[in-house]
Amino acid sequence: MSRASSTADTPALQASVLVFSHRQDVRDAVRTAVGRRPAADVGPLTWIECSTGDEVIAAVDRGGIDLCILDGEAQPVGGLAVCRQLDEEVADRPTVCVLIARDADRWLAHWSRAEGTLPMPVDPLTAPGVVADLLREHARRPVVRR
Repeated sequence: MSRASSTADTPALQASVLVFSHRQDVRDAVRTAVGRRPAADVGPLTWIECSTGDEVIAAVDRGGIDLCILDGEAQPVGGLAVCRQLDEEVADRPTVCVLIARDADRWLAHWSRAEGTLPMPVDPLTAPGVVADLLREHARRPVVRR
């Protein structure tokens, strides 16, 4: 993703977004709610789908992912545990947003060190704004060299 803000003279922020859930319907719901262009200055998005925690780790290790949207209810390993693992093991990990089933689970997302949350079911009126804000924030982060 371009690490520069979009202005009238620059193109929109392109990004790769990973969505993780063991359930295809959850992955589909996230992609549908967010869309390919969540804001005028953000997009188009390239979607990467993962159905296991190991797939998420491998994809992040390959690089090029700007945002991970992780299902906190995924089985057998949930998105909260995957987020915590990424935070512990990846020096310049992507920004992470966790899907939570209950508002009371926000503290778990904070514990896992996720930068954002989206409640389930995913609301197509609010999800694009949350994703766009997280991607803008990610673009402003300094790049960490390994």
